[in-house]
Amino acid sequence: MIRPVLRMGDPRLWQQARPVERFATPELHALLADMIETMRHLDGAGLAAPQIGVDLRLVIFGVDANPRYPDVEQVPWTVLINPLLTPLSTEIEEGWEGCLSVPGLRGWVPRWQNLRYTGFDAFGRPIDRVVTGFHARVVQHECDHLDGILYPMRIRDFSRFGFVEELFPEGGAGAAE
Repeated sequence: MIRPVLRMGDPRLWQQARPVERFATPELHALLADMIETMRHLDGAGLAAPQIGVDLRLVIFGVDANPRYPDVEQVPWTVLINPLLTPLSTEIEEGWEGCLSVPGLRGWVPRWQNLRYTGFDAFGRPIDRVVTGFHARVVQHECDHLDGILYPMRIRDFSRFGFVEELFPEGGAGAAE
C-alpha cells in the first residue's frame, strides 16, 4: 500500500526514532512492503520509516534506473535496521539533495565522503558495508531521518537551496531522496 509521506513541518519528523526490537515479523514485512511501494511510486532513492509516520529506526534505499537520478551511480537495494554510521575519514563532499518530505526543493548539502555502516536486514542478519560517493550520501540522508534531521538543517549556504525549477531551469534535479 502506498502511504502518505509526511512533509517538513510535521512534528513527527523531528523526533528520534526508537530501535526495532523484533525482526522477521509479519508486521515488519508488511511495513517494508508498504515502504518499498511508496518509495517506488514516488521515484525515491530511499525512505525512512519516520517519513510515513512510523517511529522505528528503519530505512530502505536503492538506485538503479531512476528518472530522478539519471546520472548517479547505482546503489544496491537495502533494508537497513538500527543503523550505525561511522565516518572513515575527515573528507566532506558537498552535493545536491532533495527529499520526499521536502518536495520540489533541492539544497547543496555537506556529507562524509567515506563511510562504514552497520545494522541489520529484515531477518536480523548483520549488514556491514564500507561505501563512498552517492551511496554514502543516500545512507546518511536516510539515517538523518531517524534522528529528526532533514537535509535543510545541514545546508551551509542558503543561496544553494531552492525550488528545482529555479535552480535547474535547463532541467535536471540534482541528487535527491
